[in-house]
Amino acid sequence: MATATVLVFDIETIPDVVGLRRLNAFPSSMSDSDVASAAMAERLEKTGSEFLPLYLQRICAISCVIRRTTKEGTPQIKVGTLGTSHDDEKVLIQTFFELIEKYTPQLVSWNGSGFDLPVLHYRALVNQIQAPRYWEMGESQENDSREFKWNNYISRYHMRHLDLMDLLAKFNGRANAPLDGLAKLCGFPGKMGMDGSQVWPAYQDGKIDDIRRYCETDVVNTYLMYCRFQLLRGGFSLAEYEDEIVFVKAYLENLAKEPNGAQWQEYLLGFSPDA
Repeated sequence: MATATVLVFDIETIPDVVGLRRLNAFPSSMSDSDVASAAMAERLEKTGSEFLPLYLQRICAISCVIRRTTKEGTPQIKVGTLGTSHDDEKVLIQTFFELIEKYTPQLVSWNGSGFDLPVLHYRALVNQIQAPRYWEMGESQENDSREFKWNNYISRYHMRHLDLMDLLAKFNGRANAPLDGLAKLCGFPGKMGMDGSQVWPAYQDGKIDDIRRYCETDVVNTYLMYCRFQLLRGGFSLAEYEDEIVFVKAYLENLAKEPNGAQWQEYLLGFSPDA
């Protein structure tokens, strides 16, 4: 495994009710649920889908896999959701960009260019977030800034952010594949607990911890697909790939032993023998 830090990320969102109230003349007596329902009904009538524009999506969870090798050569992996279930959106977004400031990692996502990063951009603007490392494009005078002119997080065809879905589809939206389906075809567990359409109802029911757990399993799926991609492109030999999958499973087995590790017990059962 290369020594560079790999940061795989996934976000979950809900309607930005505060923003909807600011932009529309909803009566103050309307509940948040009714405001969101009215906005989604209007969107459905206009577009055929209830899905709100990205700038009106509020982030309620950001989950990450951080995979790195220490200077001493010790392999490390960590799966988790940023902040706590009580933190507001600003804390979650700031923590995400602080990880980029700290590690300058290889970012990996599934549809990050089409969804996660644009949402993070808009919501960072709304929340007055600063993220200079992420937005570096070779303009600063720092020693390593020149390389960002040719490989940065922003440009679509650069590799510092790797959107696996976009790349595997050859940047052709008609060829996009869903993470859940392709992960299962590769022998990985795929989605567990819920899907994106169920996040808002779960949030309304106070199930933020369930949302955070779901997001974590999704981001592990993305990391496993990244490992399979590395095998495809020659970044891993077959032996290195197999070792990495064993390493990930061992880490998840330890998580499954913790008091709140039931999700990982179930997740591990989803691996096919040939994964």
